[in-house]
Amino acid sequence: MVRSDMDTTGLDRAQLLRALKWQIEAGADEAIGESAIDRFAAPAAPPPAPIAPAAALVTPSPPPPSAPPPLVSRAETNAEATGRASEAGTLDALRAALEAFEGCPLKKTATNLVFGDGNAQADVMFIGEAPGEDEDRQGLPFVGVSGQLLDRMVKWIGLDRTNFYITNILYWRPPGNRTPTSAEVAACRPFVARHIELVAPKVLVFVGGAAANALLGRAEPIGKMRGRWLLYEGSHGTIPAMATYHPAYLLRSPGQKREAWRDLLMLRDRLVELGVLANPAPRG
Repeated sequence: MVRSDMDTTGLDRAQLLRALKWQIEAGADEAIGESAIDRFAAPAAPPPAPIAPAAALVTPSPPPPSAPPPLVSRAETNAEATGRASEAGTLDALRAALEAFEGCPLKKTATNLVFGDGNAQADVMFIGEAPGEDEDRQGLPFVGVSGQLLDRMVKWIGLDRTNFYITNILYWRPPGNRTPTSAEVAACRPFVARHIELVAPKVLVFVGGAAANALLGRAEPIGKMRGRWLLYEGSHGTIPAMATYHPAYLLRSPGQKREAWRDLLMLRDRLVELGVLANPAPRG
């Protein structure tokens, strides 16, 4: 398309036809408007309106970090635990004191408080190390596979959960059943000591080396402690105690079941002497 700006004002028909023919020959093959537009005379397009600058984004300052909770020393934790435990006059009160105690971090990761099970008026008290997964879920000690083995073992000397009481030196499960730290054991020890005072057993049985060392103030392997009578020194006097293999260890090392059986026979003989078992199961 070629556009022509020639002025055709005042021309007759013949002249207009010749002008049109000339435009066609020049390449103007399309009519755009009836009159030509003088591009030089056309007003310039108005400049675009200035864009107002966006308001500056104000990023609020982050709040100052909250102060971390004050560090509590082991001595302070032990003092609190000792105070709460000493105020408990019954097992129910001791359980309530543990539920209110925040000094053991295991409480934050466990599902349930695992307090105790069995006959609280029994003369025999078993104390293990810590709850496992099954115990954490049910809130009762020694209810998993190892606890079932322990029940079967003591049944052969005439004991069951109607005539013994059982608990642990820790009341909450360590994550992943890891070994408890010394701080965790120390935080719970005053409650365990009060637990023993309230049950007032005639005989203590430490199930595993961790329980024996924690409550006897020792640092010996279970193999050196088992097979003989020991003494637990409590605030209300001494209690004869013995240590034996933990059933979880026996499940991994079944060859040690013979030694554990000897420990149970030793326990049975002492209970007969004390009049706790009047009709013991026969030796086998």
